[in-house]
Amino acid sequence: MIRVLVAHDTCLLRSALAALLGREADFEVTDTAWPRLAESARDLRPDVCVVDADCTGWRQHVGGSGGPLGVAPGRPGRPATGAGSRRSADAGRARPGDAGPGRGVARPTAGSAAAALGLATTSATAVGGPARPRCALVVLTGAGRPGNLRRAHEAHALGFVNKDRSADRLPTAVRQAAQGKRFVDESLAVEFLQAAEMPLTRRELSVLSLSAEGAPVTEIARRLHLSDGTVRNYLAAITRKTGARNRVDAIRISQVAGWV
Repeated sequence: MIRVLVAHDTCLLRSALAALLGREADFEVTDTAWPRLAESARDLRPDVCVVDADCTGWRQHVGGSGGPLGVAPGRPGRPATGAGSRRSADAGRARPGDAGPGRGVARPTAGSAAAALGLATTSATAVGGPARPRCALVVLTGAGRPGNLRRAHEAHALGFVNKDRSADRLPTAVRQAAQGKRFVDESLAVEFLQAAEMPLTRRELSVLSLSAEGAPVTEIARRLHLSDGTVRNYLAAITRKTGARNRVDAIRISQVAGWV
């Protein structure tokens, strides 16, 4: 049984993804919102985590203090509950604001999600193999978004699935990732070539993405757990690397290229 954790900002979409994967007889699927990702990962100890590269939570994770998704040691995982099982990580949990002692629910930040998901690794081979995350990562993205692939690749993702193609590719990607094998949707070949030529790092891409949304320096720093000075340094580096005249021009260049 492959334990799968689906993380998404939108309840309807994560429920739909979990329902799709839950039809597979060898999957035990849980869906969760990004603020509950760390808690869900500690409870479930998933073999594979499925994320949408366009989610704000994912971008904050890879752009802030988050790293490769790999479940850190914690509480033992729950046993599989049967073929094709599916549950929601939100079921039976207290909501923020619930009354009663001890019922408050902490809202994990990108940093705490990283602590639960981004630190532990295991060897890919018995001797001399490269370290890889304990929890394999499958990323959903659309065509024309090489920036998403760059961030996912630097986060050590194993599966890259095009959201605009057939849904039957997702279970295949999950199975291969669970075995430590890479799955790349062939329709993303052009985007992979473009991602290899990008001059920006995933941290710079995350800073630029928030700047493109109109976020000021102080908000970018807060959301990515950086100092204001560090954000300004990233913005200066982005302007230099893109050959832009200023920040607005850097955003324009990056949006045309599909980086943000």
